[in-house]
Amino acid sequence: MKKETDKERRTLPVLFIVVPCCNEEEVLQTTNARLMTLLKAMMRRKEVSAESRILYVNDGSKDSTWQKIIAFHRQDGCACGISLAARVGQQKALMAGMEVAGRRADAVVTIDADLQDDINVIPDMVDDYRRGMDIVYGVRRNRASDSWMKRTTAQMFYRLMRAMGVRTVYNHADCRLMSRRAVTQLCRYRERNLFLRGIVPTLGYASGVRYYDRAERKGGRSKYPVRAMLDFAIDGITSFSVRPVRVVFFFGLFFLLVSLGILAYVIYRYVSGEVVPGWSSLILSMWFIGGCILMGLGIVGEYIGKIYLEVKQRPRYDIEEELLD
Repeated sequence: MKKETDKERRTLPVLFIVVPCCNEEEVLQTTNARLMTLLKAMMRRKEVSAESRILYVNDGSKDSTWQKIIAFHRQDGCACGISLAARVGQQKALMAGMEVAGRRADAVVTIDADLQDDINVIPDMVDDYRRGMDIVYGVRRNRASDSWMKRTTAQMFYRLMRAMGVRTVYNHADCRLMSRRAVTQLCRYRERNLFLRGIVPTLGYASGVRYYDRAERKGGRSKYPVRAMLDFAIDGITSFSVRPVRVVFFFGLFFLLVSLGILAYVIYRYVSGEVVPGWSSLILSMWFIGGCILMGLGIVGEYIGKIYLEVKQRPRYDIEEELLD
């Protein structure tokens, strides 16, 4: 039997749209209707194969999300799903979906269940894939739909990532297309501390960008409150950069030089016969240096904690149930 070439696969690719879901019962009916309409239209236009699918990943939902996914699958086999045994977080849920989809698809698109990312950019991504791109990033044109707090913290996040030396695409979240070989390569990255926005740009394959306007959330609650965003930023920094540890080293060097200067000043005052001023400056300096030491220990401890999680080599997720044809 003749083996299909990469060029032939790209002409009519099998597309899987991976959608991580965590307590999304309020929006999932609308999400499925919109994605199914789009996928069927792409099939009719011969942009993707009739074997293309929507793959929902149930990330430990406590509501009726999984029951809705089962109903979608029974109504139309193009809607598939996997249910994880426990909640593992969006990044690991995305990896679970991509690993499953990567065994069947020529191209994989990932998108959030709230569909704030414009799904109409997916045909453009597929078009770029058919022209030879292995990775196509969905990038927001602006953040007009965000609150002032969300917009400010997001901008701070990307600037911090850049300052720490982490390669990211500005205003890109997790809406992207990846070819089968890009997904296969990504699956070779076995770390548990996943930060896909930083890992994917390191793959090095031909990539492109598609811009879109992000809509407001139609229902449910955001899964990224301020605390979650802060945890996500810490994961991103500690996954890709050792600069915080180096900053601690330079802080220590700076304080050493300051202490030598203070020592020279004290000796000078002693030789000149003047009494060194009271103990307040000493106490203040002890508190200041003590705080810096504790901060440094905290940063180093964060890295040690990540090492601890990595060396155990536990599975990133466990699949409890699959709905695949």
